[in-house]
Amino acid sequence: MENGQMDLKDLAVSVIDKEARAVENLKPYVDDSFIQVLHLIYGSKGRLVITGIGKSAIIGNKIVATLNSTGTPSIFMHAADAIHGDLGIVQPDDVVMCISKSGNTPEIKVLVPLIKRMGNKLIAMVSNVESYLAQHSDYIVRATVDAEACPNNLAPTSSTTTQLVMGDAIAVCLLKMRGFSPEDFAKYHPGGSLGKRLYLRVDDVFDKEVRPYVSPDESIQNTIINISQNRLGATVVLDNEDMLLGIITDGDVRRMVEKGRPLDTLSAKDIMSRNPKVIERRELAVNAFSIMEKNKITSVVVLDEGRYVGLIHIHDVLREGIV
Repeated sequence: MENGQMDLKDLAVSVIDKEARAVENLKPYVDDSFIQVLHLIYGSKGRLVITGIGKSAIIGNKIVATLNSTGTPSIFMHAADAIHGDLGIVQPDDVVMCISKSGNTPEIKVLVPLIKRMGNKLIAMVSNVESYLAQHSDYIVRATVDAEACPNNLAPTSSTTTQLVMGDAIAVCLLKMRGFSPEDFAKYHPGGSLGKRLYLRVDDVFDKEVRPYVSPDESIQNTIINISQNRLGATVVLDNEDMLLGIITDGDVRRMVEKGRPLDTLSAKDIMSRNPKVIERRELAVNAFSIMEKNKITSVVVLDEGRYVGLIHIHDVLREGIV
């Protein structure tokens, strides 16, 4: 059994090595033709229609998803469905990219002339540059592999990995060409944690109805009641002009008790932490979390142009799924 396990480990490592080499070998194929493809897609008034069959179709779907999320309008069209009625997906200004390892599958041979007849520019992402697809395309993106990582050289492994990597290379280059910013990314990912990190502000997540505070001379007993009532684990200390003097957390109260300090002789100003961590309400909520994480605290004071307006608690951030 142990020998069998070692054999499987060796096989797994060999697959990783073979696919890593296949990806490394792609570098020379980032050539003038690759750059021409980038400019063709970037300058298109239509979409990039990606098509393929089998495992290449699955890779095509992923590339479409990446392109759409980074600012390049794209759509997937299955090659088999295209020749049975779905060719209407392709519009006059669209550019078509066909993904295939061999470039010689029957569906591809039927589809390519139809696309050419429609007048759309055709890009081949292909391993075999002598194939029908490569020879009848306007542009070629080479995803050439010597062999699959499969021991029988049959199951699409290295070939689909190289297709995926070349698709990512195209998407990221187009992202750069478009000047696609983090703010743009957030527009396309409003529901995910990545998008929320880029657009949710402190003002969007902290409870504006809860604004706990005490005066510097407030008794410890009333201070503890204030902390307990507001359920944020803290309260701030404000002077008569609403100037922020400090913060008192339930941790400060525990430390006071542990030291055996007399409650009846102390007031809020005696146990508060001066110079509390603050954040403006218009800053990103993820920045508030960074402050909490760095300083190992659970609340940050929220300000509006320097004026105290409330507390943002770590639970406010976690509830939104920002991190």
